[in-house]
Amino acid sequence: MNNIWQGRLDGEELLHHRIFQRVKEENNYDSVSVNDFVLHGFAVDEGVRRNKGRTGAQDAPDVIRKNMVNFPVILPDFSLLDFGNVTCEDGNLENAQSNLAKNVSKVLLKGGKSVVLSGGHEVTYGHYLGVKTAFPEQKIGIINIDAHFDNRQPEDGVGASSGTGFWQIAQEGKMHSLHIGIQRNSNTLKLFDTAHQYGMKYILADELFFENLPSVYQRIDDLLEEVDFAYVTICMDVFNASIAPGVSAASYNGIFADAAFMHFYRHILKSEKLIALDVAEVNPSFDIQDRTARLAASLVNEWFMV
Repeated sequence: MNNIWQGRLDGEELLHHRIFQRVKEENNYDSVSVNDFVLHGFAVDEGVRRNKGRTGAQDAPDVIRKNMVNFPVILPDFSLLDFGNVTCEDGNLENAQSNLAKNVSKVLLKGGKSVVLSGGHEVTYGHYLGVKTAFPEQKIGIINIDAHFDNRQPEDGVGASSGTGFWQIAQEGKMHSLHIGIQRNSNTLKLFDTAHQYGMKYILADELFFENLPSVYQRIDDLLEEVDFAYVTICMDVFNASIAPGVSAASYNGIFADAAFMHFYRHILKSEKLIALDVAEVNPSFDIQDRTARLAASLVNEWFMV
């Protein structure tokens, strides 16, 4: 991946450093140290295909990487280890999710922080499994920034998809989740009913405005207080199509990465309980000027600056 991690070289002194100068490409998990950020690509969109969405997101991880290279390094001890991409062979999504989970669990047990660039939102189940495998006795809180609940029951003969992750997680016991940016016109009454049935707390997209931030903060804090570790997953189709055109399901009335969003998002990132984060549903085939990939890269980079 040496051809990806190249960028503008202003100098070798620490004050000049950009992310590409601090990336180490690895394949040995023994190299992971406490507080290292550890990157995996989930180059998979089989779940999107099964969910009847627009495929192409499997090409996203490397495109997002390219949009990360020139961000300045803010923290002096910043370290990013890149373990390459998990792929999906012969349409075996379940195996790809299992492979991601195994890799993520190794990272977390070493004290690293897991970052995954996806791919379809089927990454959620694999990433969550990795966290749960590492910490089976702990309460895992999931913050899903998404227009959709992704709590569909798998269809017979189709299996898991990009839209079933939270239904699958719910089958394994009590789920601690908060879904931010939910759109009423993107979820059927059945999906809202399933959310209520499984205790999936949510904040509608219409509630995400500056004057309502105290309420948003409180609901985020309520979730974080009841769990031991937190995992954040961001589906890029939560954003307005003007800033995120390259997704499987573009949203004409999606949210913006405005001041209100950045305030509560950075509030989440500051939590010491946060150990895993991913961005999903970037589809380079439909992107314009890398807008969606650049936004996804920026959201990941926000964690690197906390």
